[in-house]
Amino acid sequence: MKSIYFRNFLSTAMMVLLSFLIVGLALFFLGQNFIIDSHRSDMKENADTVTRILGTASTGELPSWSTRITLSGAALMSHNDFFVTNPDGVILSCSDDPGACPHVWKQVDGAYMQQLRAAGELETVSDLGGLFPTQRYVYAIPISESSEVGYIFVSSTRSTIIGAWEAFLWVFLAVALAVLSLALVMSLVISKKLSEPLDEMTAAARKFAHGDFSVRVREDKGTDELAALTSSFNAMADSLERSEELRNEFIANVSHELKTPMTTIAGFADGILDGTIPKEEEDKYLATIADETRRLSRLVRHMLSMSRLRSEGNDLTKRREFDLNELIIRTLLSFETRAEDKRLDVDLQLPEDHMSVVADPDSITQVLYNLLDNAMKFAEPGSKVTVSLWKQGGKAYVSVKNRGETIPPDDLPLIFDRFHKSDRSRSRDRDGVGLGLYLVKSILDAHNEDIAVTSSEGLTEFVFTLTLSREKPKSEKAKAEKAAAKAGKSAAKGARRRGSEQPAEKADGGEIPPRAQ
Repeated sequence: MKSIYFRNFLSTAMMVLLSFLIVGLALFFLGQNFIIDSHRSDMKENADTVTRILGTASTGELPSWSTRITLSGAALMSHNDFFVTNPDGVILSCSDDPGACPHVWKQVDGAYMQQLRAAGELETVSDLGGLFPTQRYVYAIPISESSEVGYIFVSSTRSTIIGAWEAFLWVFLAVALAVLSLALVMSLVISKKLSEPLDEMTAAARKFAHGDFSVRVREDKGTDELAALTSSFNAMADSLERSEELRNEFIANVSHELKTPMTTIAGFADGILDGTIPKEEEDKYLATIADETRRLSRLVRHMLSMSRLRSEGNDLTKRREFDLNELIIRTLLSFETRAEDKRLDVDLQLPEDHMSVVADPDSITQVLYNLLDNAMKFAEPGSKVTVSLWKQGGKAYVSVKNRGETIPPDDLPLIFDRFHKSDRSRSRDRDGVGLGLYLVKSILDAHNEDIAVTSSEGLTEFVFTLTLSREKPKSEKAKAEKAAAKAGKSAAKGARRRGSEQPAEKADGGEIPPRAQ
């Protein structure tokens, strides 16, 4: 299969050859005509010059040595042949050597002489009735206009005229070959240079196919399309390598999360079957087996949720306008019992005007549920969990804040990764599988929204955004407020309103804008 390197070189070579062929043909035909016309013009000028020299000579003086010397000198300078005739066309003198001139005293054909007398000049390609062995370019004019002294004939063979043209043509061919060779060499070098990144990409792609994602293509400095391609290719390689790392990490984490409960289940089940565990303690270990089984079920359920998010996260058909105030209250009601059991004080800070946002309400419910579950799970008993809502710049901001152990700064950038658990949660959160916050981040990414987290001095806060919908007519707005107020009464037992608090202004993993007053 021909490579792009060979095709590029071949196309360049064909274009250069075609260009030289067109120029050569044009130069051959146009240049040849130009040379012939130029030589004919020179013949006329030479004839005029000789007639001016011989113009004062009489017919009897034309065969003199001075005439022969004049004709010979003109022939040497112009590379043409000259001879003079009397008025009847008899050749009296020529530019050849006296002993070698075969034309003297010969008669020019009468037809040509008649044409010369009638037109005042003669311009033809002829052998003049056998005077010359081959066809020649011939030009003749009278020597004198006042008296019919005779005529001057200038002739030149085609080889004489074309000889200069052929010399020029050979020079052109030599230059053309030199330029062509240089162009082909440059084409080879440039084609090779252009194809090198493509060859590197091909080799890198083959290594990618075998699982080696560490290969990168050398990036050339510049802003052309090839530089952009190599940069994009390396960016793709970085993404593939990162995806492979995440995949390996995912497999390792899943293996770890599955191995622990399965080992526990198998160990206790074997102990019950082989009698190692006493009969009176079987119920205790069966309860542990049931707990570990439920943990496995939760892990599988969360993994299925991740798969569903990948396929349905960008489904715009599920997005609609809904009242965010009402959704927060509804979600918070499901944690009422947990808040009472842990003696948590829920501080619900909602604005008086209800906010309508555009999103998938089921997915946002899961976001709120996971954040509230995380906040109540790690909140200190008897402390406060704060849920706030405000709007700013076309966005609704939801904050979930709890007081408990501070998340280590090194864990903050990783808190939304799959199966990530900080050290403080591994000892206390045996029910968790490390996918809750990853699901939150995935849902919000699918909605093109942001989430940020900050944790300092025992106060941890998550803030995420949603896009506000357009303003509704007052009648619909009043109806929505009435429904939300009714739902709020049911939540009065576990939530109470307090004054607004400023959320943290900066969080690892994102920026949290200051709350509008």
